[in-house]
Amino acid sequence: MGPYKRGSRLGGKMEALRRILSAAERVAVAFSGGVDSTFLLAVACETLGKGNVLAVTATGPVFPRRERLFAERFAAGLDVPHVLVPTWDIARDGPYVNAPDRCYRCKAALFEEMTKVARERGFRVVVEGTNASDLREHRPGLRALRELSVGSPLLEAGLEKEEVRSLSKDEGLPTWDRPSTACLATRLPYGALVREEALKQVELAEEFLLDSGYRQVRVRHHGDLARIEVAPEEIPRLVSEVAPVVERLKALGFRYVALDLQGYRTGSMDEAEAVSSAKTGQEGPP
Repeated sequence: MGPYKRGSRLGGKMEALRRILSAAERVAVAFSGGVDSTFLLAVACETLGKGNVLAVTATGPVFPRRERLFAERFAAGLDVPHVLVPTWDIARDGPYVNAPDRCYRCKAALFEEMTKVARERGFRVVVEGTNASDLREHRPGLRALRELSVGSPLLEAGLEKEEVRSLSKDEGLPTWDRPSTACLATRLPYGALVREEALKQVELAEEFLLDSGYRQVRVRHHGDLARIEVAPEEIPRLVSEVAPVVERLKALGFRYVALDLQGYRTGSMDEAEAVSSAKTGQEGPP
């Protein structure tokens, strides 16, 4: 992949990534369809051959449907085996409290199931797309990866987020400039119950904004109030066409619609002081 000079910094990281994957021989890639996992899947297929790679995608109410559909299309285009793994079923198992350690609990449950599915198909090594830049953010789920011995080849190779984007662009991957994504539960405040109704409100609201041409979108769910985050440069446009946005979000069940003037930023729910752990419902996915 790519016209990278041997001995260059980026070339060295790519060589390291290939060595890591080659040493594994056969890998199951946790594939969300985002920038990092798409790049990792593509490199794994080229390095190991499609017969030695399995794409594994989590499904469930916390994952947007449009992301799953993209993952299915991309995996089909690569002609790589692709398995969908259902996650926590809120409709069946009930809501749970969005505790500060939710990400850790979710990742632990998710990758335990992914590892089981992969091993049933003869893949003993499971890898995912954490990159070196992610270590500078609040990522409690990384502890679950370490506990379950899930590999992070991009991180091990020292690849930063912007380097992954640059490499993806060079290879013509459609995700090179794709906005960052995250599970829908990150739109709810700590202490709130993660309910399917709330997740669906967020998903449909964000889908409306994305379909309207906004690139980077988050709709934070604060009960009756929706707090919209878009990229700072897109704020003037949203202000100019606020009426249809308010109409659509109110039709989804929100009573109030607010625009966050700070614009999109990762982890904005972490800015507020974490709410004391509620005792209603479960503390998180088992």
